[in-house]
Amino acid sequence: MNAAHHDQLKNTHHRPESATLPGHRAKVVALVVVVVCLVLWASPPTALVAGILFALLIGHPFVHWNHNVTKWLLQICVVLLGFGMNLPVVLRLGLNGSVFAAATIGATLLLGYWLGRKLALDKKTATLISVGTAICGGSAIAAVSSVIAASEAEIAVSIGTIFLLNAVALYIFPLTGHLLHLSQAQFGLWAGVAIHDISSVVGAGMSYGPDALATATAIKLSRTLWIVPLTLALAFGIARRKPDGAGVEVSRRNQHFKIAVPWFIGFFLLASLLRSYVPVISTWSPQLSEIARRGMILVLFLIGTSLSVRALRSVGWRTVVTGLTLWLFVSIASLLAILFLKLTK
Repeated sequence: MNAAHHDQLKNTHHRPESATLPGHRAKVVALVVVVVCLVLWASPPTALVAGILFALLIGHPFVHWNHNVTKWLLQICVVLLGFGMNLPVVLRLGLNGSVFAAATIGATLLLGYWLGRKLALDKKTATLISVGTAICGGSAIAAVSSVIAASEAEIAVSIGTIFLLNAVALYIFPLTGHLLHLSQAQFGLWAGVAIHDISSVVGAGMSYGPDALATATAIKLSRTLWIVPLTLALAFGIARRKPDGAGVEVSRRNQHFKIAVPWFIGFFLLASLLRSYVPVISTWSPQLSEIARRGMILVLFLIGTSLSVRALRSVGWRTVVTGLTLWLFVSIASLLAILFLKLTK
């Protein structure tokens, strides 16, 4: 009886696997064909839309690997972009934008806190959307979520909102920049400040021009470094918020959190250093920059494939209103400052 039952279970588990194997192979083949075509011919906005359509119509055959692959590929491409940039220029852009970064980050966080209270939005979700808008999208959300002990649902809602706004920005920003006749330096500063994720920042910069790409990348990476002090400040504030037993519990829960230090920025600066002062490396700069550009197209496609109908349904109107308001505030305020304060001069 036990042997028969075992054989029955074995056959039961075997049939679905063999039945779904051809479908899985078809998805893999489709994925390979689409990736090759996109890397060779597509633009960044096209790659993102192709990823979204692929996820919704066909389905990612390796969805469980997608996050890690995208994360590492993005960081590698950012480092490769460093081989095409002059280090003194990168440092100058980062330092010149530090005061502007502090002002916009602080204002966005305060506005996000106020909006969260007015709209009765969950406090953790409001915090995640605020830091994602203020600093660097999904990376900031992932870092802060471990500090405030956010649930998977709260993280998914926040990232879903940021994802949608990133997709819009990738199209709207280059179009707006051309309509307003922004210089490449102006557009790069605007994109680096107002677009959430570094992938979309790089994609928009690539669409606008090489100088815009260099400026946008330098500005965004300098803002990404704010993850470290922000997570430390949140952990310190949470630990000290309540001196009673509940406060002790919160402190213990957060004492083992991990600060997501963006180490790849150091390698980006090292690559820029080598490009600036090692002649042999500088001769390979165009080829390495092209590899990075093609890689970023693949990154945007993979980011698009991470979208799911479930994630879209989980985003409520309060979350959308909060994210959209913060994004419009940062975008409009930074654009006006760039145009009238001449921050790129």
